[in-house]
Amino acid sequence: MRSIKNVLTIVLGGGKGTRLYPLTRDRAKPAVPFGAKYRIVDIPLSNSINADFKQIYILTQFNSASLHMHIGKLYAFDAFTKGFVEILAAEQTFENTSWYEGTADAVRKNFIHFRQQNPEYYIILSGDQLYRMDLGDFLKQHIENKAEISIAATPVTRADASGFGILQADKTGHIQSFVEKPPCDENIDHLMIPADLHPDKNHLKTGKEYMASMGIYIFNASVMDKMLDNTMTDFGGEIIPLALDKHKVLGYIFSGFWEDIGTIKSFYETNLNLSRIHPDFNFYDENRPIFTADYNLPPSKFNFSTLSEVLTGDGCIVTKSMITRSVISIRSIIETGANLEGVITMGADFYETAEDKIENRKRGRPDIGIGRNTQIRNAIIDKNARIGDGCLIGVQEIPRHDGDYDGYYIRDGIIIIPKGGILHPGTVI
Repeated sequence: MRSIKNVLTIVLGGGKGTRLYPLTRDRAKPAVPFGAKYRIVDIPLSNSINADFKQIYILTQFNSASLHMHIGKLYAFDAFTKGFVEILAAEQTFENTSWYEGTADAVRKNFIHFRQQNPEYYIILSGDQLYRMDLGDFLKQHIENKAEISIAATPVTRADASGFGILQADKTGHIQSFVEKPPCDENIDHLMIPADLHPDKNHLKTGKEYMASMGIYIFNASVMDKMLDNTMTDFGGEIIPLALDKHKVLGYIFSGFWEDIGTIKSFYETNLNLSRIHPDFNFYDENRPIFTADYNLPPSKFNFSTLSEVLTGDGCIVTKSMITRSVISIRSIIETGANLEGVITMGADFYETAEDKIENRKRGRPDIGIGRNTQIRNAIIDKNARIGDGCLIGVQEIPRHDGDYDGYYIRDGIIIIPKGGILHPGTVI
């Protein structure tokens, strides 16, 4: 494949991340913990690094401190690779004084940085998706077919098509038209994937007959310059439709697992799916690993506990507890008699010392972690949360409406204890 000097990867970190709030209350969306030990941003970064594309920029503009710490701790290449991973937060300059106003606008405002690398190709990745794609093969197809723009797409059903931008391609893969989120009652049979192009020969049984844009693109650098020489702000809704009449745009159908994890519901369900015996996404791939920070933590320890379909990070201590279908993240402390089902804990940033515990107890604050005899169902416990003894969270059959409450949140029926949240002993939610 091409030298890394020719390929520049741009990871779009998104805006405020309102759909993932309150997980994004204190951090950028790409920095949200995921899968017991990772951050969401590790997924696109690992896909790029595994393809040997190691010149990477991450564009973000909200709560980027946590993201900076994570990137600085992990993604440092040796002097021989000449690679880098750098965050470009929205900044004011003499030319620009506004925030990023969309995906295309974010890229345009950073051309001054990108052009210094003299790239031949830009690869645009989303910062909130779970997938493992061979980006080298994606670029290879782009080059071999002399495309100017390539769009990665995943097959979807007609019901799902209403939530995506749908691409129409001819049998050679060239994109003819783009329809943004077609209504369910609209006939879009003309947008079906040509049979010769479909990677799944059983597509008639699955019903996945439409190409949904994944928000993943390859642009020739010269074409990117031309397409962003305007005031348009969005790739999917504006730049791509405009490009179809002016440039050779190719579709790249990706048939592997792909999930947008931009909402609380998708974040919760995708995380728990990782704990299944046969998860949809496999972290256990030595050839294409997902990289993350090495915290140098001790192994997790389980004392007289029962666990079933549980994914755990390092440094956890679980004592005489029962945990089912859950994700237990780094440094999680779970005390005697706890019972968790369908729970995501994000662990802690540090271990409390004995002195810290004594001082916090004097102030009426429970220890960090989950207290004795606490029962939790269908919940997300964010980092450094303090859950006291004997709490009942999501256990009792009481009405729970989405909203913001005193000390907790509910989204899509999922209870969320925010980062640093405190639930005093005996709390019932």
